[in-house]
Amino acid sequence: MNTFLDILYPRHCPVCHNIIGFRGQKICDSCREKLQPVTGPRCYKCSRPLSDPGQEYCRDCSSRRHFFEQGIGIFPYSTLLQESLYKLKYEKRQEYGTFYGELGALWAKEQISRWKIDIIVPVPLHRKRLEKRGYNQAELIAEALGKRLALPVDKKLLKRKVNTRPQKDLGPAERKANLNNAFISKGRLEGGNVLLVDDIYTTGATVDEAARILKKAGADRVYFLVIAIGSGA
Repeated sequence: MNTFLDILYPRHCPVCHNIIGFRGQKICDSCREKLQPVTGPRCYKCSRPLSDPGQEYCRDCSSRRHFFEQGIGIFPYSTLLQESLYKLKYEKRQEYGTFYGELGALWAKEQISRWKIDIIVPVPLHRKRLEKRGYNQAELIAEALGKRLALPVDKKLLKRKVNTRPQKDLGPAERKANLNNAFISKGRLEGGNVLLVDDIYTTGATVDEAARILKKAGADRVYFLVIAIGSGA
C-alpha cells in the first residue's frame, strides 16, 4: 500500500522540490548539505544570528521589552528557506511542515528540555485565511515537534480574532500596530510554561503579541520556536 501511495504521491525534497527517488528519504543528498542550522553567536533573548561574538543581544532585544522569555530559530532566513516555506504555506506542501517540525525537535531538544515546557501552542491563522489555505503551517510544525518530544499540542487555546494584513508587506512599526489585540485566548492556563511555534521570526511582533495574550490567560512563561529567523545585526 505504501509503495502504491509513493507512486501516486511521490515525496518532494523540501529544499529543491524535486522528487526523491528513495523511499523513506525526506531530503535529497545534495540539499542535505545546504540546509544548515544557525551556528555562531546568537541573541540571548530571541536567538537571532549576530555578527559580533561579544554582543549579547540583538538591536531589537536590547532596545525594547518582550513578553516572551526566550526563543530559538533553527535556520537562518535565507532565499533557500524563503522558497521552501512559501511552498509549505501556499502550495499545499503540508509534508514540509512535518519535516521541519521533526528537524526542530532534533536541533532544539536540549533547549526545550531546559525550558521545562508543559504545552506547545501553534500561532493560529484567522478563520478566513485557514478556509482559503486549508491548513495552518504552524500547526503542522507543532504537531510533528510535539510528537517527537512527547509534549501535548493545544491548537484551540489561542485564536486569531482579527484577519490582519500580511506581515511581510509591512515595516517594523506597522507590524506591531497590525497585531494589536489580534489574538484572544479560548481558555485559561493554571500556570505552566508554553512553547509558541511558528514558521518565521522577523521583527518578532507576532510571537510577542501571542505571548502577551498567553500570559494574560495564565501562563507562567512563554518561549518560542521558529524554523527560520532573520539576522540580528
